[in-house]
Amino acid sequence: MTETATFPVTLTASAARRIAEIVAGEPAGTLLRVSVEGGGCSGFQYNFDLVDGASGDDAVIERDGAKVLIDPVSMAYLAGSEIDFVDDLIGAAFKIQNPNATASCGCGTSFSL
Repeated sequence: MTETATFPVTLTASAARRIAEIVAGEPAGTLLRVSVEGGGCSGFQYNFDLVDGASGDDAVIERDGAKVLIDPVSMAYLAGSEIDFVDDLIGAAFKIQNPNATASCGCGTSFSL
């Protein structure tokens, strides 16, 4: 597991607060994993999963005590991204501002490069 603040993915304060709230209700050691997989209406999609620990090659992004795991393949697609949590009239969700995405779908979880 690689812990570093130099990875090009960042968490907003809002995302960090929401992650802390989510994992507080889970068993000790539960972490949020953000990954990129093929699929979705635009070619790639973001996945958010709760896992019981990190893999040896995961990057750990941390802010205000909240931690997010990202595997090396997904990190290549997420480089320079910001993970945010938005709570507005439409609903509450994690949003990823990804400078590598050339298009995204209306749901915000699918993108293309």
